[in-house]
Amino acid sequence: MTTISYDPSGAFLPEHGISADDLTKLMPRLTAARDEVLADAELWSSGRDVPKEKQPLDAGYFGMPDRLLSELQVRGGESELARVRAATDRLAGVVDSVVVLGIGGSYMGARALLEALCHEYHNEVAAAMRRGRPRMYFEGNNVDNDALLDLVRLLESRGDRWGIIVISKSGGTLETAVAFRVLLRELRGTLGNKGGEIGELVIPVTGTSGKLFDLASALGCREKFPVPDGVGGRYSVLSAVGLVPAAILGLDIEKLLRGAAVMNEYFRDSAPAENIMLKYVGVCHLLEEHQGCNVRVLATWGKHLEAFGLWYDQLLAESLGKHERGALPLTVVNTRDLHSRGQQHQEGSRDKLITNLVVESSRTDPVPVGRSELNQDGLNELAEKTIPDIQSAAIAGTNKAYRDDNRPTADIRIPRLDEYRLGQLFQMMMIATAVEGRLIGINPFGQPGVEAYKRNMNAILRGGN
Repeated sequence: MTTISYDPSGAFLPEHGISADDLTKLMPRLTAARDEVLADAELWSSGRDVPKEKQPLDAGYFGMPDRLLSELQVRGGESELARVRAATDRLAGVVDSVVVLGIGGSYMGARALLEALCHEYHNEVAAAMRRGRPRMYFEGNNVDNDALLDLVRLLESRGDRWGIIVISKSGGTLETAVAFRVLLRELRGTLGNKGGEIGELVIPVTGTSGKLFDLASALGCREKFPVPDGVGGRYSVLSAVGLVPAAILGLDIEKLLRGAAVMNEYFRDSAPAENIMLKYVGVCHLLEEHQGCNVRVLATWGKHLEAFGLWYDQLLAESLGKHERGALPLTVVNTRDLHSRGQQHQEGSRDKLITNLVVESSRTDPVPVGRSELNQDGLNELAEKTIPDIQSAAIAGTNKAYRDDNRPTADIRIPRLDEYRLGQLFQMMMIATAVEGRLIGINPFGQPGVEAYKRNMNAILRGGN
């Protein structure tokens, strides 16, 4: 079962909050939304026609972890997971650095995996501290001339042998396509007369047809991996989109998927009143509807989950920000941002629900404050305390400060940050987002608003008005 817990008690407040009874009364509607999400997944996997009111139906994310794990058991070395591991082990064995090209859901999950599960200074430490895996950089996610050139100069200055993972379903997203063209030119230059090797150094993750597929074929790329049908970019982290970069880093992608599969089972089978996804959606929805809390702050305690929060920002904003509705997501890192946004959260507008994302056990040994002959800082009385002790006190103290002023909070707690738990967390948030969409009558798939700037940008560049 899931090892993640959810505690909404900080949202049950006499003023500016909700009650446990409010959540109980909403539970029949939440259960109906769960049934709809499960029916969506079954409809998509069946291949039957999708009714117009359900289109687009990108519900393939739900069954993907189970499908990939089942395929591994049945097909072994011919399965997609085995091929991902073989291809990434091969590339990791011949390069010092890898540049991941993609934008939005094509890179944000990969970045979250790197920051959550790798050394804090992965790209700076020696290879042994990276378990022999390559450094990883991200590009093609913006239009920034200086940043792109700085990356090229960095790679050149070290004399690294480097490769590219390029992620785009069609290959038509301009930011990624332009960065790929520029970096291909630079990569070809590093090979000198051995230009034929370039296909060995590029792994595309793309559709089964389209511009990037055709370009990868022309380059002679040894391996290609699919962006699966029926899975939107922001729901794709547990497909090859996220698994290929994760495997390059040496992460256990099977364990990641097992965590997600466990969350699927829990979502299907747990009693509604105990289901953390239904409770999470219910608390968020009730506070938005009853108290005007249309800003959702995901407060990550510690640095490792900031990129996860940014991944979730996209998931929530693109899924539910439609028809002039949808909460505004905001990621903060505490205690860092208690010294910036904290004042506004404590005494500003009452439009926020703060959900703490807490990892209960660090990967490394707790660092004590320690005793010193130089006690001008007055810390000797805390000598036996550790950094985790200080963080725990900060979490409790911050929640108390909010509670004393009737400002709602909730806690998501993870026992330890590893692939299994992170897989659970990714799947939890994707399912919860789909459930909330069905609860409020908004299709959680598709992102028509994102297409407007793309059309205008291309028209301007190509001579239109």
